[in-house]
Order: sequence, then structure tokens, then C-alpha cells
Amino acid sequence: MDVPIFEDAATASLMTKYTSGKAEDRYAILALNLQGGGGFEIWQYTSITPRAADFHITLGDLGVFAVKIRTRDISETYRFFKSEGLDVIGTPTMCPDGRQHFYLRDPYGNMFEMVENSSWFNQNGDLTGGVAGCVIGVSDIEKALPLYQNVLRYKFVSYDKTAVFEDFNQVSGGNDQFRRILLQGENERKGAFSKLLCQTEIELVEVKTREPIKIFRDRNWGDLGFIHLCFDIWGMKALSEKCTKMGFPFTVDSSNSFDMGKAAGHFSYVEDPDGTLIEFVETHKIPIIEKLGLYLNMKNRKPEKPLPKWMLKMLSLNRKKN
Repeated sequence: MDVPIFEDAATASLMTKYTSGKAEDRYAILALNLQGGGGFEIWQYTSITPRAADFHITLGDLGVFAVKIRTRDISETYRFFKSEGLDVIGTPTMCPDGRQHFYLRDPYGNMFEMVENSSWFNQNGDLTGGVAGCVIGVSDIEKALPLYQNVLRYKFVSYDKTAVFEDFNQVSGGNDQFRRILLQGENERKGAFSKLLCQTEIELVEVKTREPIKIFRDRNWGDLGFIHLCFDIWGMKALSEKCTKMGFPFTVDSSNSFDMGKAAGHFSYVEDPDGTLIEFVETHKIPIIEKLGLYLNMKNRKPEKPLPKWMLKMLSLNRKKN
């Protein structure tokens, strides 16, 4: 994830609802992998020390448990990660849909799921691409589905099974019984970045044999972990009306164009039935070649039209090399 879209230090003044009523300072980088997939917003408090959970987070706890990362060769990726000394968990096993996957942790305990994927924007020989989706713990899948299927439009069900799953056994809490449902997004999404973001998926997991704990219990947005799931959208007003009608009203709304260093847009948040935060961002400006001061004004184009592939590839000129 080595192509930054923005790097920005600011005060999160609009998020006091989720930061104990106090506006905190933070530093953030939005980074992409130009082989395709979603990006990371790598985020750090600078005014306070971010806190870890005071309990051991296990599969099925409420919130974003793991981020799925696309890979084209699961065995080679596993061997490479092991050789690099990463905190790899278990060995590659088979998902209910027949794909191979395995897990690893970052230095702060964040869980990543490497999963075979056939949806790519570009191929440069690297083993991994960007975000392919995420695993979210919910207390009741049926209550969560209206948001994830009807608002976020992850309508297609790849599997919906209830069991003790062998491929979960390698992660903490994975020996319990779960209902798990894998939701796929549309193959041909519209929007400026649709080609780059590729197809994505959301896996909802509901633990049946114990009481789940909210991952951010007694903690703030911005503390250690996956603080929200973000979607690129257009038509914020229409989306607000739809979310309200579906019973998921905006809890935060920037109401106008915000500035994040080299990028700008309009953002808002909703909560799923368990309080997991979903962010919507309508992008107004992005840097294409930052070194030359070349930016793209997104307001001057049809929002549903994908950006041409050559223009998206130009983002690689901003790449940070090791």
C-alpha cells in the first residue's frame, strides 16, 4: 500500500460524538495499492496515546475483526510472509466457497485475512493487492442485512452457513459455532474509482455459542483497531435520505467540502445495528501528480463515469519506494 492519496495533520473536530466530547489531533495517510482494491487510512492520534482493548478480541466480537487483502498466489504469499518473520497465524485453509485463505497480525494486533482473488485493476508482479473486503462481527445477521445489502448494495450471497468451521479454528475464538454469510458487491460498480477499487466483499459473522463483546467497548474512535469501514460515493444528499428511510440516519455529516491536505471532499457516518461505524466519502479533489501540482476536480465530471485507466495509473508517480 505505497501510493499516498493524502497525508494530513489536523484536529478531528467533527468526531467529538465518538471521542468522549473532546476534539483530538490526529495524523492520517490514505494509501492505495495500484494493482487494485480498497485503500488504507492509516491513522494515529497525536494529542493523546491511542488505547488498545482491555480484553482479548476474538472472532465474532462486534465490529471490524479483520480486513481481507487480495492475493493471486496464496501459497507463495504465505511462504514470503513467513520468510519475512511476519506474525502469520496457522496455514492456508479453504473457505466455504473453495478459495484458500490465511490470517496474520500487524504489530498492534490488527488482523488481516489474505484471500485468493481474481479481481484486479493492474498486475505488476507483486503478490498482494489492496483491500478485498472485511470480516465484521454482528449480534444478529438478519438485523444487519438491510444496511449491508440494501444501502451498501452487497446483494449477492456467496454462502450462508451455520456450523463450527474448520477454517476458523486457527484464529482466537474460532472454535465456536458461527453463522457466517459472505456478501459480494456488484461486478460492475459505477463511479470514478470503480475500476481501481475492483470487486469487494463483506463477511458477516454471528457467534452462536457465547456472548460477543463490542470491540471498541469503553474506547474511542481513533484508538487502536479498525475504527471504521469507508466507501467512495456520490450523491450525499440522496444517500442521507435513503439511510434515514432505512433506519440508519447519518450520525456525523461534514455538510460541505472538507480539506485533507492534498485532497478534499464531503464525509458522513452511519452506524450498523451494533454501532460499527460506516463512513461515506464524496471526493471533490485528488492529486494526480502531486509533484507537478496536478489535481483532478471531481465536481466537473459525471460522477458515475469511471476515470480512464491511464489517469488512474498516473497515481503511481506518487509512489513511495522503500
